[in-house]
Amino acid sequence: MTMAEETAGDWWEVEALYDLCFAPGRSALSSYRLRDGVPPIAPLCLTARDEHGILAGAVRNWPVCIHGHLAVLLGPIAVHPTRQGEGVAAMLMRQCLAVAADHGWDRVMLVGDAPYYGRFGFEKLQGVEMPPPTNPDRVLGLALRDGAWDGIRGHVTQATDCK
Repeated sequence: MTMAEETAGDWWEVEALYDLCFAPGRSALSSYRLRDGVPPIAPLCLTARDEHGILAGAVRNWPVCIHGHLAVLLGPIAVHPTRQGEGVAAMLMRQCLAVAADHGWDRVMLVGDAPYYGRFGFEKLQGVEMPPPTNPDRVLGLALRDGAWDGIRGHVTQATDCK
């Protein structure tokens, strides 16, 4: 697999992959309200392609704000159904976290299954509230720097609120 930063030419292909992998109403999820009108973090939007250049997976990330503190909202991350079980998502996740740390981000959060994302170091965030109707048990975080989540509590809002 070759991983690269998503380009403008990749956009429609990545969108088609998300449409294939997620429910038709994916853009109605509360996490999408946090993305509306906010550009993604370009270096953290990655594609994974096989040796033939075929898109196997992709991940996009946006900045969000929690009570005056910026964080990366990881996802969506998707793997083509024919490539699932090959470790593509794990490769994208590890690369994404490494690039985020290299670019000076302190903390990453996502909405997902703790048993799956726990293997990457994600833990349930206490006192960090995604917009409803998000299940609070699925709000997970990872500190890229020691203590990055210490004392951070509050509602997750658009990154533009962190001025």
